[in-house]
Amino acid sequence: MEGSPGVRHFSSSEGPGAPPKTTHAMEELQKLTLDMKETLDVLTPLELRNFRDILKKVDEEPRVTQVQLELEGDNTLKLARLLAKQYYASAPRVLTKVLQQLPRADLLPRWETDPTANGPVIPRKRARRRSYDYVDGDLDRYDLSGSRKAFLMCVKKTRPGAGRDVELMEQWLGQCLFEPTLCIDPGKKELIDTLTSFRDGLNEIKDEISCCLVTLMSHGENGFIKMKDDDRVSLEFIFDMFNNKNCPALHEKPKIFIIQACRGERRDSGVETDDEPMDSDDISEKRRLPTFSDYFIIYPTQSDHVALRHPRTGSVMIQAMTDVFKEHGNKWHIADFFTKVNNKVVHTDFHLREEPVKVSLVMESTLTKSVYF
Repeated sequence: MEGSPGVRHFSSSEGPGAPPKTTHAMEELQKLTLDMKETLDVLTPLELRNFRDILKKVDEEPRVTQVQLELEGDNTLKLARLLAKQYYASAPRVLTKVLQQLPRADLLPRWETDPTANGPVIPRKRARRRSYDYVDGDLDRYDLSGSRKAFLMCVKKTRPGAGRDVELMEQWLGQCLFEPTLCIDPGKKELIDTLTSFRDGLNEIKDEISCCLVTLMSHGENGFIKMKDDDRVSLEFIFDMFNNKNCPALHEKPKIFIIQACRGERRDSGVETDDEPMDSDDISEKRRLPTFSDYFIIYPTQSDHVALRHPRTGSVMIQAMTDVFKEHGNKWHIADFFTKVNNKVVHTDFHLREEPVKVSLVMESTLTKSVYF
């Protein structure tokens, strides 16, 4: 009788879920333990912590308890032994479920087929540059061991698909261990008041905060973002709120801004955009001063161009972020992550009346170190 992919069958008279008793079965169990340890060794300490949390909730019986994890799962070898002991032949299936939720899709191929086969080789740490894999010559990395705070603003009014953007961003922020503050459909005063309160809250926990991420999703034009009542707020004003003078809590800490809004009137037909062209305005976007250090700002399109949003699946950039993170997890520095997102966006065609539409993300950075979530 054939079993599910990735499930080993031990020689035991008590069935596939029972502890193996023969010498051959014990050898197979030991081999499985070492194979799983090899996979777990690739994970960062943060990913291992998330792995343990997911394992407690995975839909498999018997469930692993917190006590078991504390006593038997404090390193990769013990954790692999615990998986093997707890689930035996089903351990590869459980491991696959947890990796899917982590998400570390790059580690799945070996476990979606027979682990004993000569399948894909598990990537080694020396092949990646991630949170805890320091390589001589690389930039130093920011210490993100403290609290990670996020502000998520979205104007849903007249923006079909914006609700989906909020869902995807909340999911992504949670996977990156951010504590989000939501601000939905604000007016100009409400946004400024809520952002000010958020900023002041960071200053109150100065020693505890390690990173700040602000996401603004709405209609917009070059240098401005629009509220539900069509009032405009200067992006420069928002960026200034978090500079080293106004937000000392973020001194030498990364300040990340994700802007999902149009940046002008130039548009190509294709996918519903994030803006209707506004009246001409003589105010131009000011460049941020280089003394505003540790900023990383991502725009969904080039200056003076519209951004793209689908009324059902949401914004092109937000969807691409979700797809890339689902496939690769948090193994890259944030600039490399958004480079991968941009690659996906640039090589995706959108059509209307058989006319192709192309967009490209724009990144601006004054970071002084690498940012790994």
